[in-house]
Amino acid sequence: MTRRSLTEDAQEVFRAIALIELGARMQVLESELSLSRDRMIRLYREIRGVSPPKGMLPFSADWYMTWLANIHASLFYNTYLFLKNEARCSHLDALTKGFRLYLEHCRHSGTEPVLDLTRAWTLVRFFDADILQLTPCCRCGGKFVAHRHDLQHNVVCGACQPPSRAGKTKKAAAARRGATQTESDHPVTSGGIAEAA
Repeated sequence: MTRRSLTEDAQEVFRAIALIELGARMQVLESELSLSRDRMIRLYREIRGVSPPKGMLPFSADWYMTWLANIHASLFYNTYLFLKNEARCSHLDALTKGFRLYLEHCRHSGTEPVLDLTRAWTLVRFFDADILQLTPCCRCGGKFVAHRHDLQHNVVCGACQPPSRAGKTKKAAAARRGATQTESDHPVTSGGIAEAA
């Protein structure tokens, strides 16, 4: 058994820290890193202040097929692929950097992230296992997540053809009411300056 150098060991610790900060579960850490389980648990407790959560990982590819999850999964996976293929990042770097970019995009656009790191990691594994594939949309040309053996021709993505109930959740309705309330609190004249009472 070969021993790792101190620099290799330190790099593994930094990778573990990056994954833990992004919310990785123990199963993800154990699969991606060569640190001992005890060491990863200690790191997790030190960084998060709690013991790692227990329980099963997501196991169904169908979760990524719902309208909103599909849009978010497609955004993340296309970013991951770009970082891996064009920027020549390693799998783990593409995963962490791609997930950070996904979170940044959600913050910038004011949308709630749908994926967590574990779902993003599971998505990549489904692609590696040939369970999922990217399918081009016949309208926008963008590639979106689909089951491996689904039809490939004349398929429209969820962003181009959202379901009729899209955006009609209680949360979306509350956000619209809040925006309407804000506009009514600050009336604007045609000149663009709020009238003084």
